[in-house]
Amino acid sequence: MVQPKGNNGKGRQETDPALRLARFKAEVMMREGYNAPPERPDDVKYEVAQSLGVPLREGDNGDLTTAKAGKVGGVIGGAMVKEMIRLAKERLNNQQ
Repeated sequence: MVQPKGNNGKGRQETDPALRLARFKAEVMMREGYNAPPERPDDVKYEVAQSLGVPLREGDNGDLTTAKAGKVGGVIGGAMVKEMIRLAKERLNNQQ
């Protein structure tokens, strides 16, 4: 996971929670083998959908079933939860 760094010319970028979360998402999904640019990590959902054969597109997806949308979210969310649990365990072990 990206650790906070001092102000190395990036200013707000290093302390902004939204930017840190975006980098975290991108790093996790890249480790899962997906192309997730740090500046647009949410775009990975289209790559995940394509790999699963789910016809997700930008804009209206009203015809997409809950099951198909859940497949996409499950891959992404599952990877995120797995990484957060790993980080929490690591922190707990370091506190002992």
